[in-house]
Amino acid sequence: MNHQQVELLAIGAGPANLALAVALEEMAPAELAERCVVVEQYDDIVWQRGMLLPWAQSQVSFLKDLVTLRNPRSKFSFLNYLHSQGRLDEFINLGTFTPYRQEISGYLQWVAHSLTKVKVQYGRKVVSVDADTTADGTVRGWLVGFSDGATIACRDLVVGAGRDAHVPEVFASVSKEKVIHSTEYAFRVTELDEQAEHRIVVVGGAQSAAEMLWSSHQRFPKAQLTMVMRSIGLNGYESSKFTNELFYPSFVDEFHGALPEAREQLLREMHRTNYSGLAPHMLENLYREMYLEKLHGKERLAMITMAEIVDAQTDGDEVVLTLLDRKSGGRSELRCDVVMLGTGFVKEMPRVAQNLAAEVGASAVAVDRSYRMQLPENVTGRVYLQGVNEATHGIADSLISVLAARSSEIVADLLAGRQTREIARNGVEPAPAVAQSL
Repeated sequence: MNHQQVELLAIGAGPANLALAVALEEMAPAELAERCVVVEQYDDIVWQRGMLLPWAQSQVSFLKDLVTLRNPRSKFSFLNYLHSQGRLDEFINLGTFTPYRQEISGYLQWVAHSLTKVKVQYGRKVVSVDADTTADGTVRGWLVGFSDGATIACRDLVVGAGRDAHVPEVFASVSKEKVIHSTEYAFRVTELDEQAEHRIVVVGGAQSAAEMLWSSHQRFPKAQLTMVMRSIGLNGYESSKFTNELFYPSFVDEFHGALPEAREQLLREMHRTNYSGLAPHMLENLYREMYLEKLHGKERLAMITMAEIVDAQTDGDEVVLTLLDRKSGGRSELRCDVVMLGTGFVKEMPRVAQNLAAEVGASAVAVDRSYRMQLPENVTGRVYLQGVNEATHGIADSLISVLAARSSEIVADLLAGRQTREIARNGVEPAPAVAQSL
């Protein structure tokens, strides 16, 4: 496997590209689907690997799986997964639309194993993406390099590895051993002695920060935990049925066609539906625990609100944080043993997309309605971006709500492009590319 030649390569075997793989199996001709590969840097597929906590639930209905909203008869549905595992009765009896995170993770791995045409390759960490340029300057495809020195050449590329973790610049001088981002929490937290009297600071005021706080509180019974946030306090998700309609796949067209100022308003007002709120049960757990601790006189949980961390330094075995009180303007010092960051992800496009755009002379990373990067005319190889297009496709783009519909749109665009190339090459329009009606 030192070198392969494929039609389409998808980077990242998360929900986005697995939904795409299913759509290829169900919509595209077999000879095309069989020349498509999904690569995953890890040796298995785990959803939200860093935050796969045993009690954590999804906030999204199981009906918004990889396929149901596109093809409710598909064998790749979440319900069929439960049936295949002999757990459908129990899930129905649980009486919920939101599965545990562990169940979704198992579902994704099951889908990957159930594919019969599209291939999933594990343990393949991408280190480079270069343009495959012909003598006349045409970029006909892409050459992807891996950490083991192997390469894959493809005509079309799909980047679905998500955004990069956001580690605020203020922590640049702090030892990496003392800083844990939420994307690595589940495996990094095992490095800490469970019986030690840790002083843990959790930065952030949304769901991931709250989950790290609650998990650490349970895991380290002698630890002192402090949550530092810029907001005035913890808030619940905005989850009215009216605002939830903005997560419909059908709303993407409306958002994409909106004026720039309208898009900005929509994203701003929808922020609490996903990024700056907590699930109701998590809010209840934290408040009750803090109440009980005060009642019993053994307070281990503390919250500092309206505070900004303006400096962070390592002092021996300690991390020293300088806090700016946004109410008074005063500064104070907070010392701890470890900092946990619930600071989300960078807003910029993934580095791989930025580097690729720069190599072919694109002025910026931008996609059209079909999620295809807008590249110069000499580029015939296509690139699609999944999960990073909130600015043009709405807040649901990074969530699983639109996966089924989005994968269908990308496959349709791929097939249309394939048909166009056939016409250009042979001068004759081929038979329709879609293999079956679903």
